[in-house]
Amino acid sequence: MSLKNIYLATILSLVGISSAQAADEAHNFNFKEAVDRAVADGTLDGSVKFYLAGTRSGGKVIDRGLVTNKKTNGFAKSAENACDHALRSALIQFQNTAKSRGANAVTNLVSYYKANTSKSTTTYECHKGTAIAGVALKGDIVKF
Repeated sequence: MSLKNIYLATILSLVGISSAQAADEAHNFNFKEAVDRAVADGTLDGSVKFYLAGTRSGGKVIDRGLVTNKKTNGFAKSAENACDHALRSALIQFQNTAKSRGANAVTNLVSYYKANTSKSTTTYECHKGTAIAGVALKGDIVKF
């Protein structure tokens, strides 16, 4: 094997390792802070409240177990910025669905990446790779 081939093989293996490590990393960010920012800047209108599982219950459940799965371009963005954008897209979809069904809250929210439930009373889970970041949530539409 020539020196050129060894060099090329080394470069390709390092690229493969780097790609595999950056392919899909889980991140957890503060849910309330992200929602508050989205309401403050007008992304969300504030008419629908959002509650992670274990933080609020009650009301009349209009629809149970709805899922949203939003992706965004994560290339050259920090995980926090890309994940915040994906979360906002997911919450906008829930907000619009809730309002169209006469509801004013989404409760029992859990992270639902690849249909795997991850519950937290304070954070949401986001997965970010080299080019894409995604947030999947599952929750109940409720009228209080």
